[in-house]
Amino acid sequence: MSRILLAPMEGLADDVLRDVLTGIGGYDWCVTEFVRVSGTVLPSRYFTRVCPELKNGSRTGSGTPVRVQLMGSDPGCLAENAARLAALNPAGIDLNFGCPAPLVNRHGGGASLLADPELLHRIAAAVRPMVPAAIPFSAKMRLGIQDPAQALDCARALAAGGIDELVVHGRTKVDGYRPPARWEWIARVREAVPVPVIANGEIWNPADYERCRAATGCADVMLGRGAIADPLLARRLRGEAVGGWEALMPAVARFWSGVRRKLEDRHAPGRLKQWLGLLRRAYPEAEDLYRRVRPLKKAGEVEAVLAAAGILTALPLAA
Repeated sequence: MSRILLAPMEGLADDVLRDVLTGIGGYDWCVTEFVRVSGTVLPSRYFTRVCPELKNGSRTGSGTPVRVQLMGSDPGCLAENAARLAALNPAGIDLNFGCPAPLVNRHGGGASLLADPELLHRIAAAVRPMVPAAIPFSAKMRLGIQDPAQALDCARALAAGGIDELVVHGRTKVDGYRPPARWEWIARVREAVPVPVIANGEIWNPADYERCRAATGCADVMLGRGAIADPLLARRLRGEAVGGWEALMPAVARFWSGVRRKLEDRHAPGRLKQWLGLLRRAYPEAEDLYRRVRPLKKAGEVEAVLAAAGILTALPLAA
């Protein structure tokens, strides 16, 4: 059976949304937002802040394993932090070579490192001894900076460095998130390395899933924005009959409840608007709800709209 994984998405798939999406079901494991490693060994509390699930056996409330992603460019510093993280017994440790954000790349992180396959090898080789064999050690990469010319060299470097499996996002850094994903290059990477390769990029529905697997030859896929736009997607890919908006309404309520617990009232509406903005792609009802909450700035006002829409039934209003 194909594994279906939930991607790390900075500023979007935090512990609240991970809990909601994995609670809906269909995922074999997921990955946190990146932990930025730069010049120091981070305290344990930093890792548990990014990944509260570490306090729950590195699993979400529904029992889905959560891998923690590290991002940085210094092999020694990454190794030391991997050792600190490994002591917390995560469900896996992942290395980020895929983030295309300009700020991240200007500071020598994420996809910018794909210009230097040798550095990728040194990072993976330094981290490998710090990760016990019982903890999966993976990496996520894009196809390169501007073109995929070095994609195979990057993948080989990481595999030689000792990773257990590799997620490949079928775009370059410059591609950003513009379609199409270059699935044919994921296939070339898969053929070039001896470790399992997981395909990522531009999977929005079951038809995309089938085409991606056929084009890449990969058994396993990782869902990113497609999972946010349709939280029922992983279960659809498994052939389940899951329904539509009404089936999703309890998850929206759970998300709002989690956001309210985690954030100050003034920040909570923005998080809901962010998710509804993506849900609009798959659900017309989300478009209507988004229009109604978009001008609102107070959590209590948003909550009243959610209650009127039948999403909330017993959450207290707050000004």
